[in-house]
Amino acid sequence: MNLKTTFFERALFLSWYCSKADCAFCYMSTQKNLIRNPRRARRSFASIFAEAIISEACGWQIEFLSGGYDSFSMDELVFIAKTIREITGKKQWLNIGVLSKEELSLLKPYTEGVVGAVECINPVIRRTVCPSKPLSEILSCFSACDELGLKKGVTIIIGLGETLKDFERLEDFIRVNRITRVTFYSLNPHRGTPFKYSPPIQYYEEWVKKTRRAFPNLWITAGAWHDKTHYYSRLLRAGADNITKFPAIKLFGSRIAQEVEKQVSLGGRNFRGTLTRLPNINWDEEVDKLGVGGEVKQEIKLKLRAYLQRMKQG
Repeated sequence: MNLKTTFFERALFLSWYCSKADCAFCYMSTQKNLIRNPRRARRSFASIFAEAIISEACGWQIEFLSGGYDSFSMDELVFIAKTIREITGKKQWLNIGVLSKEELSLLKPYTEGVVGAVECINPVIRRTVCPSKPLSEILSCFSACDELGLKKGVTIIIGLGETLKDFERLEDFIRVNRITRVTFYSLNPHRGTPFKYSPPIQYYEEWVKKTRRAFPNLWITAGAWHDKTHYYSRLLRAGADNITKFPAIKLFGSRIAQEVEKQVSLGGRNFRGTLTRLPNINWDEEVDKLGVGGEVKQEIKLKLRAYLQRMKQG
């Protein structure tokens, strides 16, 4: 029997700064008042590109480009998106906040779709946990996506106060807005936020099951943190296509990474890529292929060496 393939999806994180930073569950909300210079709270181009090269070499799919509001200028975002496409050979998804039609037009050559940070589908709870991110703005961005022929996705965090009765709202939202992908996360409480507990796996699992039953062809990605790797097999059996959220570079080759690969197998899937064995390739050559300046290439090589050294330590 041919097993279905599952990938690890790595969100390519761009910055620690967000000009809104008042989502009640978000780590960035605990950092905004500590950041004096937003430009120093973002990753370098070299760091971002080095991670993309590693992701491509290890067979990880880039889930989306992810960053807070106003972290980079539009010219910088275009440069990032263009270079990531060059590295991966694929257009990428964006999860960098609400974008106008004009902004999306600039990013379109390198973009497959836009992910709206819906997070909670219950409107009353959502207004409390995401006060500066009204759903109307996401819907406006989705309308621009429709005009430009870009796909649409959403992220949903389970455990913010919603109940399974709210699933009908999610089902309607997916149908009405012709959503093609959903990423589910289980709430991972951060110190300094009002949340203290993650939801039980049975509850999280049920959201994935119900979504798969309602949408047999929907692309579903499900995340679990490194202390909950046992979730992965259950989430895959519940209907998820791919997995995400694991800190793959930090824990590469570790016992926990081995457990993730095992969990995918227990979920009845064939794992594509690796979290445990570094590819035997010439990393400098991968950098030299890029159409970026020589100084940036040297910076990427330095970052690559640092990341690879960390990964070898397992």
